[in-house]
Amino acid sequence: MNIPLDNIHKPSLLVDEIICRENIRRMADKARRLGVKFRPHFKTHQSKLIGRWFREEGVSAITVSSMSMASYFIEDGWDDITIAFPVNIREFSEIMDLSAKARLNILVTMPETLEAFSGLLNKVSQPIGVFIKIDTGYHRTGLQPSNEDEIEKIIAVSNSNPLLKFKGFLTHTGQTYQARGKEEIEKISWEAFRQMLALKTRFGSRPIILSVGDTPACSILENFQGMDEIRPGNFVFYDVMQAVIGSCESRSIAVCMACPVVSKDASRNEIVIYGGAVHLSKESLMYKGRLIFGLVCMLSEKGWSPPLKDCYVSGLSQEHGIVKVTSEVFSSIRPGDLLGILPVHSCLTAQCMGSYLIDGKLAEIHM
Repeated sequence: MNIPLDNIHKPSLLVDEIICRENIRRMADKARRLGVKFRPHFKTHQSKLIGRWFREEGVSAITVSSMSMASYFIEDGWDDITIAFPVNIREFSEIMDLSAKARLNILVTMPETLEAFSGLLNKVSQPIGVFIKIDTGYHRTGLQPSNEDEIEKIIAVSNSNPLLKFKGFLTHTGQTYQARGKEEIEKISWEAFRQMLALKTRFGSRPIILSVGDTPACSILENFQGMDEIRPGNFVFYDVMQAVIGSCESRSIAVCMACPVVSKDASRNEIVIYGGAVHLSKESLMYKGRLIFGLVCMLSEKGWSPPLKDCYVSGLSQEHGIVKVTSEVFSSIRPGDLLGILPVHSCLTAQCMGSYLIDGKLAEIHM
């Protein structure tokens, strides 16, 4: 890794290409070994360059979270895309345009939505795939597995229109982000898999794909119990949250924010950095009994150190970050130095920043 420290004058999000590629390779190898299709979610990195690293590991199908993100990656040659966000009827024309350029799968949570969408469809070059979102415990969106009448209605609408094709059931067990440790993640996942398999049995008169995927489960599990594809996203970078959950070690975190030091307060052992909520987001978590917004590490031209003991971001405002450090670290830091901050949530940090520094070169992302 090459970090041009002298050229960094403002908050900059660094990507360690070696670590990132290792994370991609490890997950791609696991999917092959366990016999599940790997359809990674690209909402974490949102980068054409990093997307190409996935291609080098044999990935040909992806997940995105918006129509604009689908368009961005279609421009780079991706042509098998699931949009894992409930279909927005107001974006009908965009969906039609993109369906002529790539094989699209849309996500449906209500029969009324698909009925309205189906009624607008005219000739397309290939059918649009339909996944039904199932709520297996996260309680954000999706039909309850027991709501068989609504599920049957969605399938019936799909089957009644030759321009639609029912693909299967999709779920996101986001509740694993509140778990701590392997056993709790496994328990949540097995229950979700049980519900998904029951649906496949109930509606199994037609080919059905069961699509699952969250980074904690995909990082830890060694058995996907009848699932057909996995869609993890955060694993490409990982972050402090994933390290606390138990999905990874801190050495697998592939992103770090470089933040200039602008002030110090000796009475509180606090350092003020140029790096606030508009850079790191306001995502936080409890870590060793403290509310933190990131962990602190030291930067060199070759990369960053492991997290420093008892050093963390304790508060954020728009541009400011307040960093609590030990007396030893405090005395070693001067205004104008750079501190590294490992983000709590890499997805939101990447979205805030809009670009990366990779070996000293700027890489833009979808915005």
